[in-house]
Amino acid sequence: MKSYLYKYFKYILLAVIVFVPLFGDLDTLPIRIWDEARLGVNAFEMTQNGNLIVTHFEGEPDMWSVKPPLMIWAQALCMKLFGVNELAVRLPAAMAALVTCLVLLIFGLRYLKDYWFGFIAVTVLITSYGYIDLHGARNGDYDVPLAMFTTLSGLLFFAYCETKKRLHLYLFFLFVILGVLTKGIAGLLFIPAISIYALIQKEIIPLLRNKHFYFGLLSFVFIVIGYYLLRDASNPGFLDTVQKNELGGRYLKVIENHERSFWWYFNSFLQPRFAAWYLLVPCGVVVGWFSKEAKIKKLTIYLTLLVLTFFIVISSAKTKVRWYDIPMYPFLSILVAIFLHYIYKLLNSGAWFKQTLRINIVPFLFLFLVLITPYRKIINHTNDPQEQKWRKDFYDIGYYLKDALNGKHQLNGQFLLYQGYYAHNLFYLNALNNQGTQISFKDWRNLQPGDIVIVPQQRLKNYVVEHYLFDIVKEEGSVFTYQIKEVIE
Repeated sequence: MKSYLYKYFKYILLAVIVFVPLFGDLDTLPIRIWDEARLGVNAFEMTQNGNLIVTHFEGEPDMWSVKPPLMIWAQALCMKLFGVNELAVRLPAAMAALVTCLVLLIFGLRYLKDYWFGFIAVTVLITSYGYIDLHGARNGDYDVPLAMFTTLSGLLFFAYCETKKRLHLYLFFLFVILGVLTKGIAGLLFIPAISIYALIQKEIIPLLRNKHFYFGLLSFVFIVIGYYLLRDASNPGFLDTVQKNELGGRYLKVIENHERSFWWYFNSFLQPRFAAWYLLVPCGVVVGWFSKEAKIKKLTIYLTLLVLTFFIVISSAKTKVRWYDIPMYPFLSILVAIFLHYIYKLLNSGAWFKQTLRINIVPFLFLFLVLITPYRKIINHTNDPQEQKWRKDFYDIGYYLKDALNGKHQLNGQFLLYQGYYAHNLFYLNALNNQGTQISFKDWRNLQPGDIVIVPQQRLKNYVVEHYLFDIVKEEGSVFTYQIKEVIE
């Protein structure tokens, strides 16, 4: 038993290191506004109507978010298994991050024959603030599942170039397909870099002569184009909306006021999204480029192409959103690992350390000292997460409805008054209704005597005060509950 634990201790250690920031207190914060809320509502309605092709929002085909439904399928499945709650919405992204970590570890073991290379890459990834934070591994959004598939497809194409195994080529196409079915055109943004690398490696002509390449390409066309045509047949106008939103509109013009300079991603990358590691990226490129190991040099060239091309593509887009950079993080983590692993090997092979120390712990001490501070910071961020001060009042209603979902408040027969985008609140109303609690939105201009209304926004509280006589039933943070007694004429 002791020998078994000794042999697998390093894997158990890594599992614990990964589990805490990915899954610890995952359901503590209420559902976030915008994408997480929208996907949560889409997934809930999918569980109710059984339509796996057309996503719905408030009973109508959702034409605001036109991404394919793979992520929503996963969330709907989790709702079937775990109930309609925050965990079900976020678990697919957290699991995608876990799989990505496993991929980096296996890549280190299979390609470089070194566990510690994978260990370093995984730890760098999960201590990257931009990968873990808003819209990242702990939120029910598209980008981390997309990054899982782009990481798999990117590394599999590299493996194909090295081995020429047809299985790697087929798996490459499979994960490209799944990437597109997760977030549409974003699943193809690494293809330019992959094509350039294939040209450098003189793989273009062999690929064009390879029947398996065409089988993979036809599979992509059949599945991806087939989905879009099927969706448009069931939801007329869908393809036109995709064209306006995804295939040109978002890239060629500013959508939803997301206008930024070309260097905006680069600056946010430096602080705070990859702040712990960005200085080591060029170190990894230099070490890898001048490495005497051909496999390290090839890998460095490939990763550099992937990162630079992807960065240019997203930075050239007119619409820029912070979390669009997430697919770069696994590849950046490998570049950082190339440098840190190089130092680790130097320390591990140093003659002086071996002669002086009975057991050479210096390389492990080095890794501990380099990794511990970023890890501690990410744990502090994810352990018992607290709402930022400027968001607290906004999300008070989310905590209130979340508590109601867990049985703390009885809201049966009450109404929620809310002005503005409300998907994050609609998720909870759907979940409460699914539990048997009758609660819905109501127009604050049309309240009746006897109505019990929940009011989180100050402007609506002011409206109630000015237009109705009422009793205050409950007050919790910024959330007030009123019972309407009379309409003031």
